[in-house]
Amino acid sequence: MDDQSKVYRSTEPAAESYMKSCMKDSSHDTEHIYRVLNYALSIAKYEEEVDTEILTIACLLHDIGRSAQFADSSKNHAVVGADKAYKWLIKNGYSEDVAIQVKNCIKTHRYRSKSPPQTLEAKILYDADKIDACGAIGIARSLLYAAEGSVPLYLITDNQDISDGLNDTEPSFMHEYKYKLEQLYDKLYTKRGAEIAAKRKSAAKDFYISVLKEAHECYTHRV
Repeated sequence: MDDQSKVYRSTEPAAESYMKSCMKDSSHDTEHIYRVLNYALSIAKYEEEVDTEILTIACLLHDIGRSAQFADSSKNHAVVGADKAYKWLIKNGYSEDVAIQVKNCIKTHRYRSKSPPQTLEAKILYDADKIDACGAIGIARSLLYAAEGSVPLYLITDNQDISDGLNDTEPSFMHEYKYKLEQLYDKLYTKRGAEIAAKRKSAAKDFYISVLKEAHECYTHRV
């Protein structure tokens, strides 16, 4: 493997180590963190005056509140993680300015949030995190997350049909696709982020359509 293709990890070993101690579930594991970090640094090359220290730390720590949300769905992992990151950074000698900027990046990275990212670093983190929810990897991660919560692949409508997820009131993979995964591509903040995501759109769409088609065929005996 040449130097160009080697997996990039981090220039912040202490934050990296802390992150590893916090990651618990398979859809938000350490490799998710590293992919987000690599996407973010790729996007940063196309932007001007990005603070790569802030961006790197924010990427590494953006999901450290996940276990709290998984244990209690009323909690917002972005808010919990932002507070945890701030406290950890101050305790470990980072400046107040760095801690606040990282906190704000993490607090605004969630898709289901009424607080959009404001700074360039926050927007890059948001985009990088959403790219990892796009395409084949995004589908795979959604299925892993659904399995951990015993969420079904699809639901049956009152008319005894396979629901496409659009009007579901209960969680399902199909609903997650219609509510979030299908919507990501037009809601990114950076041009480069949108370009990366666009290349993956068809893979996710094809999977969704195939699942819906195969389920319909099974129940209507058209296999």
